[in-house]
Amino acid sequence: QVQLVESGGGLLQAGGSLRLSCAASGRTSSTYAMGWFRQAPGKEREFVAAITWNSGTTYYADSVKGRFTVSRDNAKNTVALQQNSLKPEDTAIYYCAATRHIYTGSRPDLYEDWGQGTQVTVSS
Repeated sequence: QVQLVESGGGLLQAGGSLRLSCAASGRTSSTYAMGWFRQAPGKEREFVAAITWNSGTTYYADSVKGRFTVSRDNAKNTVALQQNSLKPEDTAIYYCAATRHIYTGSRPDLYEDWGQGTQVTVSS
């Protein structure tokens, strides 16, 4: 099992930038990939981005491609999500997740471990 703790959320105006961080502990050696998801009020959890733990290959939802960047620091067991050009529709709770499956897709049920989430609110 992997324990995940997100940080870095906040309230900001449209067009601004934010950097979310996710600290992983526990059995990180068995992790294949890390993902970022978000959930807005009344909506389903939505895939944002993923990165493979060893090779650093990245994947993005079309809605954030070109604005968000996911990265990882294996030595520190952290994953970051750099968010630029934020829009009001990016407002959500952002979750970090880890999967031991050979999978980097958008299905939340294939990620075994989840953080508690961090709130990002973008005002217009």
